Amino acid sequence: MVETLSIAVIGAPGVGKTSIIRQFIYNDFSEVYTPTRSRYVYRPSVILNGNMYELKVLDVPPISSFPSSSSQEWLDLRCRGVRNANAYILVYDICCVESFEYVKMIRQQIVEHREGSSSEVPILVVGNKRDLQRQRFMPRRAVSVLVKKTWKCGYVECSAKFNWHVVLLFKELLGIAVARGTRHNHTSIRLQGALQRNRCTIM
Repeated sequence: MVETLSIAVIGAPGVGKTSIIRQFIYNDFSEVYTPTRSRYVYRPSVILNGNMYELKVLDVPPISSFPSSSSQEWLDLRCRGVRNANAYILVYDICCVESFEYVKMIRQQIVEHREGSSSEVPILVVGNKRDLQRQRFMPRRAVSVLVKKTWKCGYVECSAKFNWHVVLLFKELLGIAVARGTRHNHTSIRLQGALQRNRCTIM
């Protein structure tokens, strides 16, 4: 029996949500910005500690707020499946303070409105565009301390353009979502693209 894990990727316009997902699955990056206008679902497979998982990665278009109820979720096609996701990746642009404020708002709303135990749902905050770090609005350490200590979330910075730390951020999230409560100190993940082309092993 293959377990399915749902991961919602949320962020403001232009932060690189889709680019991160496509680098992770296809090892592909486009220099042309195409806004995400509707929800799109990717379904890669992951082998984690010898067990296979089917991922349902939701590329969520920019939403004004996290759905506060199931009815609101189903009334807005962009939000389908967001409330019941197993984990969240909240992406911001390290050069854009407004995109960080958006992530801050969404994270708070997840805690307030998500069904079930919102305090235990894995949330990973991701600072994208690390390749432009000279233009960042806040030092990495300051953001990391805020996210980890105050928000109680994971934090990773990456560059979707150069495929830097993209696999790492999914490894971090999956390690929390799948291996929570286990005693494994080392997580081994093999990632398989849809066409079995881009495999890599992480120890």
